[in-house]
Amino acid sequence: MTLFEIIILAIIQGITEFLPISSSAHLILPSELLGWQNQGLAFDVAVHVGSLLAVMIYFRADIARMLVAWVQSGFSRQQTDDSKLAWWVILATIPAVVFGFVAKDFIEEYARSALVIACTTIFFGLVLWYADATGKLSKNIYQLTWKNALFIGLAQAMALIPGTSRSGITMTAGLMLGMDRESAARFSFLLSIPVILGAGLLATLDLFQQETVVDWEALFYGIGLSFVSAYTCIYLFLSWISKIGMLPFVIYRLVLGVVLLGFVFW
Repeated sequence: MTLFEIIILAIIQGITEFLPISSSAHLILPSELLGWQNQGLAFDVAVHVGSLLAVMIYFRADIARMLVAWVQSGFSRQQTDDSKLAWWVILATIPAVVFGFVAKDFIEEYARSALVIACTTIFFGLVLWYADATGKLSKNIYQLTWKNALFIGLAQAMALIPGTSRSGITMTAGLMLGMDRESAARFSFLLSIPVILGAGLLATLDLFQQETVVDWEALFYGIGLSFVSAYTCIYLFLSWISKIGMLPFVIYRLVLGVVLLGFVFW
């Protein structure tokens, strides 16, 4: 990859990882539409490391409270709000792990195409609009139940299909359950931590099994730029989402999907 491609892809990953517009779609598109060289597994790991650092540092106080409460409460019946939230994150992660192991190879072979991305971008964009327009927007993050967490986790599992958007589908599920926009986004971001960490570890193991030359300069830029763009994105999104709603992202998804269909058929 050229330095320009490295910079653009790292920034794209950092921004789109947490916006409801699909990071995987945007990382696939440059190679599909512009003929750019595939960024490769090592660079994929690097930009996800940057995104992971960003979300963990931003939510460091929340993570610390949840971890302490979870350790102190354990499996007892006396759970605090923070220990329950930690359990709900764990529970909501399980469906994605199971579905990932079962369907990973199938998705890699058949679902990573511009046509699939176009269709899922449009469809799940409309679902996001419906959830945002009809949701009660009254439930905060501590009012989630285990059934709510499992529902969001099942929705997250669908995000393995490129174009769905992990953050988009989990926020959609949260809105459908009556969560306010900021709480739906915060739970989605907290839920991203074990998912990104797990995916990064698996990709790292795959990387060690390959005999490839690693471009350390590209990895350095990838981690740094994705971290900065992801942290900025999280901060701005949580600051604005209650005011602007999901409609701007829905419109973006619809326009992107139509453009992609144009590339596919014309």
